[in-house]
Amino acid sequence: MRHSTRRVLAVAAAGVSAALVLAACSSGDAPAPSAPAESAPADGEFTPITDIRLQLQWLPQAQFAGYYVAQEKGFFAEEGFDSVEIVPSGGDIVPQDALAAGDVDFAIAWVPKVLGTIESSGVELTNVAQVYQKSGTTQVSWAGSGITSVADFEGKRIGSWGFGNEWEIFAAMAAEGLDATSVSITTQDFSMNALLDGDVDAAQAMTYNELAQVLETVNPATGALYTLDDLDVIFYEDTEGAMLQDAIWADTERLDDPAYADATVRFLKAVVKGWLYARDNVEESAEIVWDIASTAELAFPVGAVHQLWMLNEVNKLIWTGDDFGLVDAAAWDKTVAGALAAVNQDGLNLITAEPPASAYSNDYIAQAIEELEAEGVSTSGEYEPIEVTLTQGGQ
Repeated sequence: MRHSTRRVLAVAAAGVSAALVLAACSSGDAPAPSAPAESAPADGEFTPITDIRLQLQWLPQAQFAGYYVAQEKGFFAEEGFDSVEIVPSGGDIVPQDALAAGDVDFAIAWVPKVLGTIESSGVELTNVAQVYQKSGTTQVSWAGSGITSVADFEGKRIGSWGFGNEWEIFAAMAAEGLDATSVSITTQDFSMNALLDGDVDAAQAMTYNELAQVLETVNPATGALYTLDDLDVIFYEDTEGAMLQDAIWADTERLDDPAYADATVRFLKAVVKGWLYARDNVEESAEIVWDIASTAELAFPVGAVHQLWMLNEVNKLIWTGDDFGLVDAAAWDKTVAGALAAVNQDGLNLITAEPPASAYSNDYIAQAIEELEAEGVSTSGEYEPIEVTLTQGGQ
């Protein structure tokens, strides 16, 4: 349904080996994102961008393994970057806002959250790589509680973190014809205490994070860890409310600058190599993230086993057989349809109109893939999950 106008991307030959700056948290004296380089109008030459900042949407964890691996393994340096600062957020930074403000060069954020920002704020942002091809969101209740589908939400206390994470819930409810006011949306924290303490009937959980937190907890009735047999799990990927999640966003206006467009392709090439390495070297990559998270100013949860579980689950969402990062038009259309249908408990819509055509472009990731394949790098494939045995607290 939505196709972007193809841009002509100028690619500089910049094979620079450089030391990388590893930053697990932002600081007051962090370098500002690089300004767009001036292009020579006569021949289209420009000075390549070599220093960039990437804004994550949460704390250091294996959800973002590919970026940390690309940094640790020198893949950014291979693509001509001297410095790539990875900036985490504990909820205090909204990635798309930081990008729109010019505080960072690229940002990781869920598609529906950015669509809401584009409409409400009028900013222009472009999804240049859809990293997660599937939704990892679930709604978790205790087995036998009678909540086995979205249709069972009526009259129940449904937990959500808020911050835009609730829109998948409302989209799924809309698809079932449920009035948003028929459920009690209860704010939960980023642990699973709300479910464990009985404060909600069904808690929101990512397959790669909070679901594992329950399975890392001792069942007082048995003295052993909870298992999936103790739970009923609704996977939003199996509902009409499923929405595209982690994507790499760029500043739409800056993409008209050849230097920034070139940096976007080079950045994506390094990211693809990082996620490929994280797919094919799961244990080592989880250890890389564990080392970073365990020494970060703030991270939760940070157990080594938990990080391994997380990366194993994240890889399932990324590597589905197709080329890395391409936006699937059908999945995009489903996300937009869900965003248009979603109405929260206050009667507010996430969006009321179709997003602009510039909201996504496959041009940059397609060029990155083309260049990588010319270099002998295969950018597609399915992930073969490993077996991860959870431990108490994920330690």
